[in-house]
Amino acid sequence: MRRIRRLDEWGRQWAPVLKIISMLWLVLAIFMAFPLAVLAIEGEPDVKAFGVSIAIVVSAVALVWLATFRVSVELKPWQMFVLTALSWTTISGFASLPLVLGAPQLTFTNAVFESVSAVTTTGSTVMVGIEFLSDGLKLWRGIMQWLGGIGIIVMGIAILPFLKVGGMRLFRTESSDWSDKVMPRTGGIAKATLGVYCGLTLAAMLAYWLGGMTLLDAVVHAMTSLATGGFANSDASFGAYANQPQLLWMGSLFMLSGALPFVLYIRFLRGSRLSLWRDQQVRGLLTLLLLVIVALTTWRIWHGTPPFEALTHVTFNVVSVVTTTGYASDDYGTWGALAFVAFFYLTFVGGCSGSTSGGMKIFRFQVAMILLRNQLRYLIHANGVFASRYNHQALTDDITRGVVAFSFFFFLTIAGLALGLALLGLDFTTALSGAATAVANVGPGLGDIIGPAGNFESLPAAAKWLLCVGMLMGRLEILTVLVLLTPMFWRR
Repeated sequence: MRRIRRLDEWGRQWAPVLKIISMLWLVLAIFMAFPLAVLAIEGEPDVKAFGVSIAIVVSAVALVWLATFRVSVELKPWQMFVLTALSWTTISGFASLPLVLGAPQLTFTNAVFESVSAVTTTGSTVMVGIEFLSDGLKLWRGIMQWLGGIGIIVMGIAILPFLKVGGMRLFRTESSDWSDKVMPRTGGIAKATLGVYCGLTLAAMLAYWLGGMTLLDAVVHAMTSLATGGFANSDASFGAYANQPQLLWMGSLFMLSGALPFVLYIRFLRGSRLSLWRDQQVRGLLTLLLLVIVALTTWRIWHGTPPFEALTHVTFNVVSVVTTTGYASDDYGTWGALAFVAFFYLTFVGGCSGSTSGGMKIFRFQVAMILLRNQLRYLIHANGVFASRYNHQALTDDITRGVVAFSFFFFLTIAGLALGLALLGLDFTTALSGAATAVANVGPGLGDIIGPAGNFESLPAAAKWLLCVGMLMGRLEILTVLVLLTPMFWRR
């Protein structure tokens, strides 16, 4: 009887989590129908792979719903931690099915790596000959990243602040205090965010198409630009359009658009026309981009590159790496030692909190600078009282603790992952840059193997699984995963 009661209690605790996750699986199955339709129209054999994949996902949804249809979906905080981690891992698994069953016939390891990279919007790839894939599979790669992008925004705005993880609590205003009122207003937040996301994606599609891309390329690159994901329809990434500077400038604009806080877009549409510029995080990101672009453009011109070409490619690749998109228009690993080191540093930065980008996020660097400045003041005036404010908000102890804890474990995770990759036989540059690009969700690493001109296909299977863990931990802000590993969490 005691065992039966335990099983019943376990079922009541986990049923709401599984029910919500099954809804996300259903959304995934619905979006699988788009490439299915494209393949059916074209008469491509990959149509069967998507048909079987949809059947498998829908069957899983049906089984969960039969078991949980009477269960309420109200969640406790501990259940939201589990939901956040479990949803990303299971969706990545189901999303890999067309890659295993379709024409590429990837191994299970490679398919999971590709889907995890897509859903987390990392953009690392193991696929070779992408331009020869069916249109349906190209579209599916873009859809996976686009869905991951909107999931990241909703998670960053609605879920992580509620769990006291992430940085959106710093971006509250008296007129839009969403972070503390997330639960009763989640529906409104999601609808407004989805509207902005879809609007920007449609604008990117139209711009790319008018700029010279084919319709399919315009659709896929628009989705992966706004998602700051970086999957392209060619092994050369955006280098396929290296001789079309108008597309590189459009790409820079839309990658940057995906890296800005989406709550500020909504405030802008509601009448706060200066909300983007007034935001301290946005100004910091734009300032950083400007300084790096000027420095590296000057460096390239000094080494003989024509000015406009230098400015175009530097702008595109710097924006791509800082926003963690991962497109490459050129192999910046060959630009010289200064550029090599600069791009390694830029791997860690990331865009803004509440955007689709990964990385540490620019606000954490800004908060760290505020703390450093005040510490220096304390050393000079030991009894002084110095206010710490960011974005017109007081830096409370819990925010400071969160920034310090995240930053520590961010670099600790990279260090541990790099050590594991080195133990598997990878060279120093590949191991370190691979770990950094996975946790920061950037995409390409550095060096001849996984640099902008390479990919991750040749890595050992164990290394790919380690990188999958790193990509998921980076996307879930690390602390969301680490809390699940603490015994205290399971002794509620």
